[in-house]
Amino acid sequence: MNQIDVRGYSCPEPVLMTKRALQKGRPLTVLADNMTCVQNITRFANNQKLVVKCKEVGGEYELTIE
Repeated sequence: MNQIDVRGYSCPEPVLMTKRALQKGRPLTVLADNMTCVQNITRFANNQKLVVKCKEVGGEYELTIE
């Protein structure tokens, strides 16, 4: 499984990083540290007809995109 860490980055960089990582394959796990990133990545993935699952882990977020 591919995994990227977008913690500490400001938008739009996390979305661009996610887009590049998805070109390498799925499923993809994205580690994020704020809800804005989660919302933007989820919106991007939904627009691409992908399924996104999100769980909160210790105040941070782990998204799985399939």
